[in-house]
Amino acid sequence: MAQIEIRLPKMGESVTEATITNWLKNIGDSVAMDEPLVEVATDKVDNELPSEAEGILIKRFFEKDQVAQVGDVIALISTDGSDTVADTPKSEVIVPVSNASDIIVPIAPANTQNNTPTTATNTSNRFYSPLVRSIADKEGISGSELDTIPGTGQEGRVTKKDILSYVENRGNIKATPANNVVETPKPVVSVPQQNSTPAPQYKEITTIPGEGDEIIEMDRMRKLIADHMVMSKHVSPHVTSFVEADVTNIVKWREKVKDGFKKREGENITYMPVFMHAIAKALRDFPMMNVSVSGTQIIKKRDINLGMATALPTGNLIVPVIKNADRLNLVGLTKAINQLAKSAREGKLKPEDIQGGTYTVSNVGSFGNVMGTPIINQPQVGILALGAVRKMPAVIETPEGDFIGIRHKMFLSHSYDHRVVDGSLGGQFVRRVADYLEQFDINTEL
Repeated sequence: MAQIEIRLPKMGESVTEATITNWLKNIGDSVAMDEPLVEVATDKVDNELPSEAEGILIKRFFEKDQVAQVGDVIALISTDGSDTVADTPKSEVIVPVSNASDIIVPIAPANTQNNTPTTATNTSNRFYSPLVRSIADKEGISGSELDTIPGTGQEGRVTKKDILSYVENRGNIKATPANNVVETPKPVVSVPQQNSTPAPQYKEITTIPGEGDEIIEMDRMRKLIADHMVMSKHVSPHVTSFVEADVTNIVKWREKVKDGFKKREGENITYMPVFMHAIAKALRDFPMMNVSVSGTQIIKKRDINLGMATALPTGNLIVPVIKNADRLNLVGLTKAINQLAKSAREGKLKPEDIQGGTYTVSNVGSFGNVMGTPIINQPQVGILALGAVRKMPAVIETPEGDFIGIRHKMFLSHSYDHRVVDGSLGGQFVRRVADYLEQFDINTEL
């Protein structure tokens, strides 16, 4: 019987897993090529995954609300019209593994008096993937023993590498005679490079609602955002530098060109393309701001991909990315910004629209805020908040002397990762952005 494995695809640079939110096809249903098969959700975006083959859905390895790792086999499709799964020998189990074809693992009976295999029944609320459970069953690891294995995956989950390391160490100790002295196995744990410091255990704060209070359950996206923000503050020591910029020339220029641009291009031009253009140029000047951190390694990015934090109608936040922003002129930036913002509001962003960001910009001024202290979008090392443009009294220097005048000014708030960005670099970078804004040529043509 010809079968095609449907795997969870890679959906972003930092995305390693996804939650199955809804199966669009049931077992036995016919599936066409590229027809939506399943809905999944990551910490960045919800998405429908199309089928990579035409046939009949005969097996689902994950059900609703279960978490799959990138590369895991999530379904099997029969291409020869059969709607049944071939019988699996009782002494073998098919285990889906990442980045490889399904493997057949022989199952040996556990060493018990009645030869009943030990099943890794979960004795706690801890989540285990089907792959980890299959390996535990194969090795005769009970549920209580499985609960003692330290996990290096997200939220402390036990990964394939964790359990295989544990099994290897456990087997060696059992097989090595030591004058009849049995030592307690010490699991070998592979520490991920991204965050080598064990996450602290936070005590949850419980609030008792009062009479008349309304209880609102966080939606899935808000929970993911909350986890991501807490993680970022834990991973990166945040420092924020502030600079005030005079953007009078930009305001006057936009007033001069906006009507003609609208008539010619059919869309509005805002201040954002000018701001993004200045930020991209400053990142070229200070390439060590366009980096990410992996353990003790600093990864210097070749491309400048600007993420723009965008508020959704639900009140949640998403960060679509302008790819190669330093290669776009003001017209190109305008069209990219408008299109991504529109897609975000309408819920039509694609996975590639939110991938690959190297630096993020948050326009807090759109809410009337003067400044902010934004949280870094991991694994980046910096984020810039743009404050509201306001008319301010200012001292203007001229050859004839100084005088007080009305100028348009705004604050730039730059938060950066103090592990790799010192105050000198973080401060010089945001000052350079302000310099580019203040030196903007009012005669610039589109």
